[in-house]
Amino acid sequence: MKIRDNSPPPASFQLAPMIDIVFLLLIFFLVTYQITEKEKDLDVSVPTATEGSEQSRVANEIVINLTSEGVISISGEVYTKEQLKAKLERIVKASELANTGGADRQPVRIRGDANVTYQEAIELVDVVRKAGIWNIGFATKIKNGS
Repeated sequence: MKIRDNSPPPASFQLAPMIDIVFLLLIFFLVTYQITEKEKDLDVSVPTATEGSEQSRVANEIVINLTSEGVISISGEVYTKEQLKAKLERIVKASELANTGGADRQPVRIRGDANVTYQEAIELVDVVRKAGIWNIGFATKIKNGS
């Protein structure tokens, strides 16, 4: 008499779905990772402050660098004030067309050098506001020893 074994076969580890999940996670993190060092102009030494808070980066935030010589750059590309205004206006218009809130929701962070004159900083803020963006922040470093 033959005895039947009714127990299920041993479960095996399926490797193909695990590889798919790992690759999907890898692609997700690569796509969502922002290269922030590209946005930072190394010639800009931002001023220090004792007050303020560390703000997390927003996905669509524009970082504008202003050197001590008054050079304006975004992601290493140099702009005049007119070119910057035109670029920001295009971004606002695209944001409005995409129905993401337009100028009210578009964040801009200004990384001005500590030696920039107040006049140059205000002129840059004026350009950003003329383009229709009101969500403006300024980058600073935490003062050591406070």
